[in-house]
Amino acid sequence: MTSESSAQLPRHVAIIMDGNNRWAKARNLPSKSGHRYGAQVAREIVNSCVSRNIKYLTLFAFSSENWLRPAKEVKGLMALFLSVLKRNEINQLHRNNVRLRFIGNRHSFSQKLQDNMREVELLTEANTGTTVIVAADYGGRWDITNAARSLAGAVEKGELKSAEIDTELLHRYTSLSGYPDPDLCIRTGGEHRISNFLLWQFAYTELYFTDCYWPDFDDREFALALEDFASRQRRFGGHEADNHSDESRA
Repeated sequence: MTSESSAQLPRHVAIIMDGNNRWAKARNLPSKSGHRYGAQVAREIVNSCVSRNIKYLTLFAFSSENWLRPAKEVKGLMALFLSVLKRNEINQLHRNNVRLRFIGNRHSFSQKLQDNMREVELLTEANTGTTVIVAADYGGRWDITNAARSLAGAVEKGELKSAEIDTELLHRYTSLSGYPDPDLCIRTGGEHRISNFLLWQFAYTELYFTDCYWPDFDDREFALALEDFASRQRRFGGHEADNHSDESRA
């Protein structure tokens, strides 16, 4: 177990796993090596969350913009996805009581990959430990657009009046409905932006940026991010004395 107080830990951590390519390039390795090492780190960070009893972890694995990368790299990423979803990998997570979910436009992936995603979700759906949410072919604008389209459809069918639409209702149509908004977002790789990730859900999320490339991000680096989070006073748009906010979702 780690030494962090549970009262100081975020309930939900989101991570933008950046820097795989630059890590590989610095070592004169192919891009696939960076992604392979990055997948190993993802497993380690899942275990770190399990050991700390962090309830939710959302990983930005593949953005809707990543399809614009070279075809060879995209093909390698898809192969990596399949390898990570192999039975022995998933069984280990299942034994650790981890629940796995996928968000994003999964219809863009091969049928085999879609079937694997669904099998993993079914296998782990009753688990009560850490929920790991993998964002694949996901974009924040895509998420909000989908929610708006669903609401518009409900209005057209007469199931809903436009005046009834508020932030809570729109939230129910987003990809993370039913989950608390992330308390902390970590981005590795030195960039200081959120790159179209969870735009709706990040309204009051604390942001932590590190120069560390994702393949070098370990439990020690994770602990530094958690320590930084614990040192912050979260106001949710209010005053320092405020302990909570209606903007924070349970």
